[in-house]
Amino acid sequence: MKKKNLIEKASAPLKAALKRHSFYKGKIEISLKCPVTNIKDFAVWYTPGVGEPVKAIQKDKSLSYEYTNRGNTIAVITDGTRVLGLGDTGPEAAMPVMEGKSLIFKYLGGVDAVPICLGTKDVEEIVKTVKILRPNFAGINLEDISSPKCFEILDKLKEEMDSPVWHDDQQGTAAVTLAGLINALHITGKDIGKVRIALVGAGASNIRIANLLIKYGADPGKIIMADSRGTLHKGREDIKKENRYKWELALKTNKDNLRGTTKDMAAGADVMIALSAPGPDTIKKEWISSMAKDAIVFACANPVPEIWPWEAKEAGAKIVATGRSDFDNQVNNSLGFPGIFRGVLEVRATDITDEMCIAASEALAGYARNQGINPDYILPSMDDVEVFAEEAAAVGVKAIEQGVALKEMSYEKIYSNALKSIKRAQKQAALMVENNIVKLEEEDSNLK
Repeated sequence: MKKKNLIEKASAPLKAALKRHSFYKGKIEISLKCPVTNIKDFAVWYTPGVGEPVKAIQKDKSLSYEYTNRGNTIAVITDGTRVLGLGDTGPEAAMPVMEGKSLIFKYLGGVDAVPICLGTKDVEEIVKTVKILRPNFAGINLEDISSPKCFEILDKLKEEMDSPVWHDDQQGTAAVTLAGLINALHITGKDIGKVRIALVGAGASNIRIANLLIKYGADPGKIIMADSRGTLHKGREDIKKENRYKWELALKTNKDNLRGTTKDMAAGADVMIALSAPGPDTIKKEWISSMAKDAIVFACANPVPEIWPWEAKEAGAKIVATGRSDFDNQVNNSLGFPGIFRGVLEVRATDITDEMCIAASEALAGYARNQGINPDYILPSMDDVEVFAEEAAAVGVKAIEQGVALKEMSYEKIYSNALKSIKRAQKQAALMVENNIVKLEEEDSNLK
C-alpha cells in the first residue's frame, strides 16, 4: 500500500469521530441489572424492601459489596490536565476520553466504570475528593493527570486509602509495554538484562516504565531517558527540585552519563520506547538507522505515533509497535486495565502492586506466545476475550500471594468468574444492537 493511502487510512477514524460522537450523544449510559416486570417490583427494589439491605450495611459496611453494585464499580477520575497527546484540555473536554475508558472497562473487563472529571487542579483537593467518593466504589482509576502531580496524588491515595488505586497512564502503560517488550526480546533473542534501552519522553508513563523494567531485570545503567531538554544524567540540576521522580532516575540510570539528545541516545540502542510528542516525524528515520541490529521501536504517542511504523521499518527496525488499534502490535493500556481491574475486583484487592502488574505483563506475553508470536504480532488483540480472563486470574492470584486480597479463590475460579462477566457485557452490547435499542448510525451500520 502506498504511503499516501496508509496515512489516509490512519486519519479515517479522526474524520469520523465528531459525527459519530454527536449521533450517539456519548458512549455510555446506566442500564438496569435486575428484572422489572411491573411496578410491583419496586416494593422490593425500592421502598419498603430496600430498607432491609440498608440496615444490614449500616451494621457491616462490607456488605455494600454484597447488596449493591459497589463491588463491580470503579471511578475513572481526571482533572483534564494531560489528555491523550492534547495536554491541558480542561475537565469538560476530558469527558469523551473518560467515557471511552468506561466503555472499554465494561466491554473488555465486565467492569462498571463511572467517569468523573474534576473541576480542580489542586493536589490536596483531588485527594480529598477521591477519599470522599470512596464509599461508592471498589477501586479508583486515575487518568490523564499531568506529571509530576500524578505521582503525588497516587502516592497520597495509596497511603491514605485501603482501596485499590492506580494511575493507568503510569502502571497500565508500564504493564502493557513490559508485556510487548518481553515478546519482542524473545523474537530477537536479546536479554533484558543486557540490552540498551532509550526512553523518549520523561513523563509519567516512561518514568513508571523505567521503574517496572528495572524491577523486571533491566540494567538501570543501560537505560537512558530524555525529556524535551535532553538526556537525564547526574548533572541535570534543573530537574532536582522540579521533579523528584525524574531526578531519582537521573541518578540511577545512564551509567556513562551521556549528555545529549534523543538522537545521541538512539545510537547503538537495542530498544527505543517513545511516549512523547505526537508525530509523525518526532522521531527521525536516521535515528532508527543508528540503532543496534534487530532494533525494537515502540512509538506510542496518541493519536499519532512519533514515527509512522512503515517509516521505522524502512529505517531498519525489526519490530515496531504503536499505541493504535489500526496498526500491528498495539501497545495500549486497553490490553491491561480491563483484565487487571477484573482480577482486582474478583478478589477484592486493597492495592495494585508492581508485582501484580508484572503478573499481568507475563499473562499477556504468554497468551501471545501460545498463539505464535512474530515481528508483527507480539501482543494479543483486543478481540481475544480469553486473554483478559487470564490476565485477571494472574493478577488475582498474585494479590492473594501478596496478602492484599480480602477474598481467596483458585486461579480457575477467578478465570471462570472473569470470563463470565466479560462475555455477559459483550452479549449485552450485542443484544442492544440486535434489538434496535442502540440504533446504528449509517457508518456503524456499514461496518457490520
